[in-house]
Amino acid sequence: MGKVSVTIYISVALLILFLVSHSPNKASPHRHRRLKLRSSFSFSGNHHEHVAFDPLVADIERQREDKQWEKLYMEHAHKELVAPAAESQPEWEEFMNAEDYLNNEDRFNVTKRLVLLFPKIDLQPADGFVTELELTEWNLRQAEREVLHRTQREMELHDKNRDGFLSFAEYEPPTWVRNSDNTTFGYDMGWWKEEHFNASDADGDGLLNITEFNEFLHPADSNNPKLLQWLCKEEIRERDTDKDGKVNFKEFFHGLFDLVRNYDEEGHNSTHHSDTSMDVPAKRLFAQLDKDGDGYLSEEEILPIIGKLHPSECYYAKQQAAYIISQADTDKDGRLTLMEMIESPYVFYSAIFSDEEDDYEYHDEFR
Repeated sequence: MGKVSVTIYISVALLILFLVSHSPNKASPHRHRRLKLRSSFSFSGNHHEHVAFDPLVADIERQREDKQWEKLYMEHAHKELVAPAAESQPEWEEFMNAEDYLNNEDRFNVTKRLVLLFPKIDLQPADGFVTELELTEWNLRQAEREVLHRTQREMELHDKNRDGFLSFAEYEPPTWVRNSDNTTFGYDMGWWKEEHFNASDADGDGLLNITEFNEFLHPADSNNPKLLQWLCKEEIRERDTDKDGKVNFKEFFHGLFDLVRNYDEEGHNSTHHSDTSMDVPAKRLFAQLDKDGDGYLSEEEILPIIGKLHPSECYYAKQQAAYIISQADTDKDGRLTLMEMIESPYVFYSAIFSDEEDDYEYHDEFR
């Protein structure tokens, strides 16, 4: 961004701030809603959580999550060190103080935050408009920062000799694996086994650096061919009900095809489809994937759809950006001005994105 553009932007931003601060008090349709931090944490990674739009809020939530993670880790791995009936009130008060901070307009002013963040998002090009692509890139950067933080936290836990690398001997499988036997559902899946570890070891030195360990924990975001091949193998292993090493049409239809269809229809007005209505498109896709025409799908043949079976952070970032623009773009030109963002603050600070919601309305959960 050139000096002239910076000067123009600052002038416009100051003018907008002046007009907003001196305009007659007009009640926002969502002003009564209290901004809330997400306060739950689980070792389960089954549900994808979108990272907060504002890095400042993400930092607060991250500190909260770190404390919960430490507490849960101690309860799971070192029960003998956890004092009975531990006092939790100070932690709760600290959490409520953080929420009070976010809801104090003198200390945390949403309008000023949006004015500050706008030029950090408006980069391609810096033209005074935020496009879906720019918003996607912003969301993705925030998500990658969050993911890397969690990976670094896990690395510190497993890296016993503190050399910055992780050997398979140092890595401990999840608690549920250590407390189960080979008859437990999912026990034979390879997410915690040496085959997964070796596939993540891109340079083949027998150790995982922070980048490799990040991909070990989040293979959907990897471009490592070995890891993607392993991911395909895992899909075959999980869906192969007759244990013949391949996926037939029935196994494809009642598992993989639903995931592909859900991915393709995300963000569109989709209705419930019967098995009969989906039979033709399922057979069409199966035939496209079945390159050798033997009636089965191999590991190599499901590679083209692995990104739909395991969506990456980029997918979720784009999904989130599309939703935000659909809600805040009042003139429907497919992009956002600073004023449109200021007029719809709770799209950025109170919108929930949940796979379990049928509609996307305003919710109290803080995003």
